[in-house]
Amino acid sequence: MNVQHFSKKNTKPSIWSGGLTYEYMIFPKTAIYAGRDFGFRISSATIEEVSSEFTKFKGYYRYLVMLDKDLKVEVNKEKKTYKKYEIMEFNSDDNVTSYTKGTDFNWMVSEKISHHKLEIANSNQNCNAEIVIVFSLHTTVITINEKPHHLEPYDVLVIENEEKENVMLHFSTECLFGVLNF
Repeated sequence: MNVQHFSKKNTKPSIWSGGLTYEYMIFPKTAIYAGRDFGFRISSATIEEVSSEFTKFKGYYRYLVMLDKDLKVEVNKEKKTYKKYEIMEFNSDDNVTSYTKGTDFNWMVSEKISHHKLEIANSNQNCNAEIVIVFSLHTTVITINEKPHHLEPYDVLVIENEEKENVMLHFSTECLFGVLNF
């Protein structure tokens, strides 16, 4: 089992049409974002333009969570509103227009990977997924199999668990919690 800590302060921004994006991790490490050949990508972005079109990625499923306010969007011409921390799930090939400025969390997963989910967790979790991701919403301590990991807001922990060992996690505050199996 391999636990990696990605700090928000160590991510470097790239430009997208509506603002900046900060990539925490792309999997596998040899994948290239522009080549659209990755299994999954974890990032955070700023939405600085209203209205702004979300970048399309054919063949990917996407989870998006606003971190600082509600999100007003139009998905395939249907107006929707998501509360702060509410998880928006959509096909990354959908036509999505945002009418909100702010900061979000993004997790893009290849449609070739059929088992994945994201939720808000604020208690103990017990799982044996091949990949576990934790995105801190606040300063928090994540205890993994009795070992504490201190995270600042918007830091990410990724657990690579190829052996599918049982992993026990304890959250001191609410976090985004994702699992993925290949």
